[in-house]
Amino acid sequence: MPIEADLFGPEQWSPAMFWNELASGRHYRVALDDDGSLLGYAGLAVDPDGESWVQNIAVRRDAQRRGIGRALLEDLLAETARRGVGSVLLEVAVDNAPAQRLYAGYGFEPIGVRRGYYQPSNTDALVMRRDAEPGADGTDHG
Repeated sequence: MPIEADLFGPEQWSPAMFWNELASGRHYRVALDDDGSLLGYAGLAVDPDGESWVQNIAVRRDAQRRGIGRALLEDLLAETARRGVGSVLLEVAVDNAPAQRLYAGYGFEPIGVRRGYYQPSNTDALVMRRDAEPGADGTDHG
């Protein structure tokens, strides 16, 4: 929760939201430092219809720019491939250019905007989508 509060302020997820994610069987991964302290986390929701959503990716400020967010994203994408998921979607704040560049580097493309998605700041969210490459996970999603 300290990472969530620091990074997202009034738009942070509540403990109940995280517990609900875990109780719903979402795929979550954490990154730990050598001393066992939490560096970051990422979550993925997989829809039975063959879509998945990146729920969140967060890296502690003092651990950013060390490849941790990239490693967490790669883990989520590997999980989608393992499950044979055809497409991965996410929302990212329109003013979060570093995250958008990270996602674009992994083949995510903008497909829409959710106006006023983040509350209480009323910040828009850019919706991005990445389709699995045919054969990348042993199946053809085309």
